[in-house]
Formats: sequence, structure tokens, C-alpha cells
Amino acid sequence: MPARFAFAACVAVAAASPAFADSPEAVPPPAATHGVVDPAAEVLSLEEERYSRLTLPVLVEGAGPFAFMIDTGSQATAVTQEIRTAAGLTPAGTATLVGMASRRTVEMVDVRRIEFGTNSYTNFEAPVLAREHVGADGIIGLDALQDFRVLIDFRKQTIAVEDATAKEKRGGFEIVVRARNKLGQLLITDALVEGVRATVIIDTGAQASLGNLALKEKLRAKRAHDVVTTDVNGVDIVGQLAFVRSLTIEGLSLNDVPLTFADTPAFEALGLHDQPVLSIGMQHLALFDRVAIDFGRQRIMFDVPADVARAMREAKRGGSYSPRF
Repeated sequence: MPARFAFAACVAVAAASPAFADSPEAVPPPAATHGVVDPAAEVLSLEEERYSRLTLPVLVEGAGPFAFMIDTGSQATAVTQEIRTAAGLTPAGTATLVGMASRRTVEMVDVRRIEFGTNSYTNFEAPVLAREHVGADGIIGLDALQDFRVLIDFRKQTIAVEDATAKEKRGGFEIVVRARNKLGQLLITDALVEGVRATVIIDTGAQASLGNLALKEKLRAKRAHDVVTTDVNGVDIVGQLAFVRSLTIEGLSLNDVPLTFADTPAFEALGLHDQPVLSIGMQHLALFDRVAIDFGRQRIMFDVPADVARAMREAKRGGSYSPRF
């Protein structure tokens, strides 16, 4: 039987902030709040965990609700030991789980159905993880998101899960970036880090942003200090935290961006080990007002704060388009 792999690449940087050094405490799952955006969309309230990860209520085979994190850095939807017990999930063998720091053999379980709002994902196998390494009761991964557009509104602290086949709407987004799909992951391939072309992954399951050593070598970034990164397998990897002067996507630049540099099995699994790549975590996504990830149309959209949007419009009219924040 060929080896099976499940990818769950969410990370937390332990040494970057003292609050991240402890294991997360259990938090009660939030109650669902529903509001119609259009016939194909549903808004769910979000709960902010101590890791600054955003969770939403999910039913697993009728049990729950449980607090799940939407993780666009993870190929696999995953559950924790607590859910396996509460929902009585049946074993489904083992698989190799590829995290940011490690590859580990984990137990798999059969899941007939999960429900988030009026949406559902059915008949799949899920890796079983330890909650203290995830920071939530479970993970909604890329396998369950391919038919949806996920809209995170940081201003309202809500998430809209929309049918990706619905009528296309730009929705007032200032920046729309085309991406390519690889193993279900949407990759931005024309980003610039201090002028160096790099591939960008949007990782809603990670607090910090992470670059590989190929990017570090291109930038000749000076080492600031070591930080410890912990992945979903509970394995630590020592990275090097440095600040890059600019990260530019579609003409919009983020300044003085802290990046932790490390080579990880997750980047290698995507075939990106030897080329510059970085994953953008929640600490930088939250600089935007809204972020939408449209898996059906293979694009990622950003809504910037009002003052930045105004500067962008003025720059366009003047023939210059390089807003920074």
C-alpha cells in the first residue's frame, strides 16, 4: 500500500512573544451567528484565540459545536483527540503528517460530515492531532474549501463562506491577485521581497510569517536572533528572525516586515524548497481590512484601510502606484 500523506503546516512562533510559549487553554466554542450577505453567502461570527487565530463553530457528525480554525496553509481538515472521543469517530489507519518542522505518523479517522453554518464537507479521512499543538478544536483545511470563497473581515471580526460558483463580485477590493493552484494551495508567484521575486502562500492558520533559507540567501538578511517555531506535530524548529524592508504584492508594499527564516518539510512538499518562498501569517494579514481567498477563480483579494486606499487612488491618477504601509 502506498504511503499516505496529510499536510498541516500551521505554526506558532514561540519565542517571538512570551505569550506563545505556553500551551493554549481550552476555550468554549462560540455560538454561531448567521447573517445573509447574498443567497450564496453566510456570515459566521469569529472568536479570537490567544494565538490571534480566528475560529468558527463546527458540528462534527452532529456533535459540538467545536471551535475550528480555517487554515489555508493546511491541505488536510483535521480533528483533535477530544473530537474523536466526543463524536465516536472510527479509525482509518495512519498517514504521514507534514508540518512546518516535521514529518510524523499520525492516526486517521473516518468523518462522515462536518457542518459550518449551512455548509458541509462529507466523507473524508482526517488526521488526529493534539489540541495543545493546534490552538483550536480542529482545522478546516484546503480539502474542504475548494468550492468556496473565504472572506475574513478583520474590521467586523466575521468570516463569510461563499459558494465559489456564484456570480462574480469584486466587492470593493482594492487589490486582486491572480494565483496558481498547487495541491489545493493558492500561490502568488509575482511578489517581491526587497526586489527579490518570491512565491507567497497565504496561511490563515499561522500567527507569524515564515520565509525559507533560499529567500534569506537571496536577501542576504542579517540574523537578528533565534526563535523557536512549533508545528502541529508539537515539534520545534529553530528559525532566524530578521526584518525585511519591503514586501510588495501588486504594487502595494508592506514595510519593515518581520520574517522568521527556516527550511521546512512543508515547503519541500510543495516543491518550493530551492526557490524563494514565504508564507504570510495572521500578524500581517490583519494589517488589511479584509482578505478574500477565492479557490474557484484562483485569486486572492485584499481590502486596504481607507487612508491607504485613498493614497492608491491618488497615485493611480498621478501615474504612480506604489502605496506603502
